[in-house]
Amino acid sequence: MTAPATAPALAAFLDAFGRTRFRLWSVIITIYGDAILPRGGSVWVGTLLALCRGMEVEENAVRTAMSRLAADGWVSRTRHGRNSFYALAPRGREAFLLAAEHIYRERAPLWTGHLTMVMPDASVRETAFPALAEAGFGSPLGGLFVAPGGRAVPPGAACPAFALSGPVEALRGLAARAWPLEDIAREYQAFLDAFAPCAEGLDAGAGLDDLGAMVARIVLIHAYRRIVLRDPLLPAELLPADWPGERARAVCGRIYDRLRAGSERWLDENAVGEDGAPLPAGGEARFRF
Repeated sequence: MTAPATAPALAAFLDAFGRTRFRLWSVIITIYGDAILPRGGSVWVGTLLALCRGMEVEENAVRTAMSRLAADGWVSRTRHGRNSFYALAPRGREAFLLAAEHIYRERAPLWTGHLTMVMPDASVRETAFPALAEAGFGSPLGGLFVAPGGRAVPPGAACPAFALSGPVEALRGLAARAWPLEDIAREYQAFLDAFAPCAEGLDAGAGLDDLGAMVARIVLIHAYRRIVLRDPLLPAELLPADWPGERARAVCGRIYDRLRAGSERWLDENAVGEDGAPLPAGGEARFRF
């Protein structure tokens, strides 16, 4: 086991990480989106191996995952002598840039008093249904899609929109059928159960070295990302009582702020680009959460 993994503060994060069933390729996408993309996007594979060792992931597993991601078009590889460098391919870059707003910045909209409702014609359903789902619309019953008022209908849906008004209790019930809110609430609560103690430890002065801060940051964001990308970000009026989403976001932001300086220092010294020099710092991380 590496030395950073013996630190109690890091052990708490790794324990939280171990509670989730994760796919390594998805964790690597999180690493790129959260840490590498803001610095230019291409990094030496040795940087990834060092970070994943800190997460107690074996080197062979990382190399296998990178090969699979390259074969599937998510990353591209460049060789300079014996050294390999990987960057997110356009497919992976676009996917994470779209997700980034949802993860780091987006808040639920204010309540407009109505839902936007669309009913795609049968002739366009094959393209309309996935376009609406990707745009954050939910389906309470077959052929009907709803979203908070003000959300734009995606061009791929090719159907008119209507404003659906009524008692807020009735619209809240419709929302409960349109999205798996109970499942998402359970996942947020599990996130809080795992990471609130980590936040308390950091607030109490628990120390992490720079690699530990970087590892903890990736563990945190990967766990949060898996939940928040399923969250339709509904106005509070449409959510069940005691919705844990905002509390989870606050804990995530609080921890991220504590880890920011140390993790950025680790990247400054260890994220090696194709020219052999450390990747230049990007300013984006300062404004997250």
